[in-house]
Amino acid sequence: MPTENISADVLRTIHRIRLQLTDLGGRLRQGPKRIHAAETNVKKHEELLAAAREQMKTMRMASDAKQVQLKGGEDKVAELKVKLNSASSNREYQALLDQIAAIKMANSVLADEILEAFEKIDDFKTTVDNTTAASEAAVRQAQVIRQEVEKDKPLMEADTQRLQEELRQAEGLLPIDVRQNYQRVVRAKGEHALAPVYGEICGGCNQRVLLNMLADLRMSRLVFCKTCGRLLYLPQDPDE
Repeated sequence: MPTENISADVLRTIHRIRLQLTDLGGRLRQGPKRIHAAETNVKKHEELLAAAREQMKTMRMASDAKQVQLKGGEDKVAELKVKLNSASSNREYQALLDQIAAIKMANSVLADEILEAFEKIDDFKTTVDNTTAASEAAVRQAQVIRQEVEKDKPLMEADTQRLQEELRQAEGLLPIDVRQNYQRVVRAKGEHALAPVYGEICGGCNQRVLLNMLADLRMSRLVFCKTCGRLLYLPQDPDE
């Protein structure tokens, strides 16, 4: 059992700083990920908008083609009506009438299809408008996220440097012959290299701490958990 004495405040400080550094590191790493996710979202909405606009274009082209076809049918009817006046026989006259009737029926079907196409285009325009609004919102959101990340990054980097210096100073208070074991646990457990003791329980592994180890802690001696190897300390509030 180590006999070196050290204030529990130092261990609490080391643990607090390591937790804060881990949080800052996670937030710094999260920044580019947030930007990437926002840009991916923008790209997705741009692709949806491009597809919607392309579909609208296809619908309008199909409607325009039907209108051209209808105009051609109407011109053909007008042409055939002129020919009626110059028909040389009843048979030819009736044949022209039958042809005109067939074209008019086809034109009627086309007119109905064109009207239906107009209604679909009007309905789909709402989809395009909504998709456009969603795409613009995604762009604005990406801009906000990028600005937040760029604003917060230097602040977090400054906090990281400050905390690293505080950690260096706090770790410098550890006895030299304990630092090797401490660094070994830090390499294995990172910010969880230390743990408070709640009652008689290690806050890291939830296993019971031996009574003699508790006595050493109360005497400000360095104690490593027998189960998980964490460097133990008593919480600031004795009632915890």
